[in-house]
Amino acid sequence: MDIETKLELIRQVGEEIVIEEDLKTLLETKQHPIAYDGFEPSAVAHIAQGILRTINVNKMLKAGCKFKMYAADWHGWTNLKFGGDLHKIQVAGDYLIEVWKASGMDVDRVKFIRASDVVDSQEYWKKVMKIAQNVTVNRAIRCGQIMGRKEDEVLQASQIIYPCMQCADIFEFEADITQLGMDQRKVNVLAREVGEKVGFWKPVVVSHHMLMGLGEPPKGEKSVDRAVEMKMSKSNPASAIFMTDSEEEIKKKISKAYCPIKQVDENPMMEYAKYLIFEMFEGMEISRPEKFGGNLLFENYEQLAKVYSEGSLHPMDLKNSVAENINKMLEPVREKLRKSKNAQKLKEELDSFKDEK
Repeated sequence: MDIETKLELIRQVGEEIVIEEDLKTLLETKQHPIAYDGFEPSAVAHIAQGILRTINVNKMLKAGCKFKMYAADWHGWTNLKFGGDLHKIQVAGDYLIEVWKASGMDVDRVKFIRASDVVDSQEYWKKVMKIAQNVTVNRAIRCGQIMGRKEDEVLQASQIIYPCMQCADIFEFEADITQLGMDQRKVNVLAREVGEKVGFWKPVVVSHHMLMGLGEPPKGEKSVDRAVEMKMSKSNPASAIFMTDSEEEIKKKISKAYCPIKQVDENPMMEYAKYLIFEMFEGMEISRPEKFGGNLLFENYEQLAKVYSEGSLHPMDLKNSVAENINKMLEPVREKLRKSKNAQKLKEELDSFKDEK
């Protein structure tokens, strides 16, 4: 595969790339660069974590990257997930790996690593300390977004050390590319700034899009911070579609979803079509009675966006098609999870936990 083809695949993943010139140089000089993503295990996965993450990782693999997926259980522990119960956090992480397997992630080419496997290393903590010596407390607090926290919510000392650990992870895994969500860009940019100062390198930052939740976006100008507020989140279950939601639950949630007529931007139904449906399927069909114009078949997102922006497609018809297609992509996942003894065991244990955060 030539360099331009690899670049195009990674551009499809990265809503923002810092910086593309560095990425091109990396691809020209290293046949299989290492990319990494870290996830803080918590509760049950939604479609942004399951389906969208699978799509993006598989594209990175196709572009020739080696991928390391990091179950950041100690990070979740410092961030007080599951009330600070490390065992519960690890169960959640193990279950998420089962979800990715069922979702079609090419897991045979992905290396899964637990933070618990890293923290015994003195060399790792040396990296954390080197970075901490080059980061002010105020800068660490401003990175609170990476933990799903606002600056005024970063109250524990453990949460201040978290960004230093996440920076150290990049260099511990010898990652050339950090491939996380836009909500993680602050710490990835921090890694670029301090990396060379402490004897490492500047990783390329490929930040993927954060899928919107089902609710109406908050008011205000477009920004990364606002996009974080809009993203699908387990803390608002009514606004998230989970990987194990039934067909009935999916239809019910989507029927109530925000979907303004003629509006393409910041419309969750259009987002799910763009980032999920047209990625998973060859086209998208809209079923409707002849008196309302009959069925429509869209071969790509651009066609759908044009018709919807013109007002030629009713929001409810769009919702019905989105619900049908999301259920179609989740049904085989649900079936695989039902048939997996390990997945069932982990899910039962996960469901038994209380005081989840």
